[in-house]
Amino acid sequence: MAVSNERIHDAEALCPHRLVLEHVTSRWGVLVLIELLERSYRFSELRRAISRYGGRGVSEKMLTQTLQTLERDGLVHRDAKPVIPPRVDYSLTGLGREAAHQVRRLAEWTHERMDRVEQARRAYDEARDIQSRAS
Repeated sequence: MAVSNERIHDAEALCPHRLVLEHVTSRWGVLVLIELLERSYRFSELRRAISRYGGRGVSEKMLTQTLQTLERDGLVHRDAKPVIPPRVDYSLTGLGREAAHQVRRLAEWTHERMDRVEQARRAYDEARDIQSRAS
């Protein structure tokens, strides 16, 4: 079921900051922003670049939706050239570059601290396991 434009605008009016944060930190939003920091990409190039991060690659539909959302938020610029075959390049706007630097720093932080996160997870799981055996 499609979400109406009215419901989208209502949600934006209630908490516009949260929605932008969701767009920027979404699974694919993060990767799009980080990749576009390096250079502009054509759609298929960007899709391949994002797929290098492992796991399942992004679908065409999801990448299209992510790019449209980031473009609407003023973070991504879509440059459609009137040639045959059509050529569309995606790049970051100034605002998008600011957001991408922040997101990349957060990604770097998670990479740098992953050993501590894994240690905390093990400690949590062990404590829960001991607690469940005691009950």
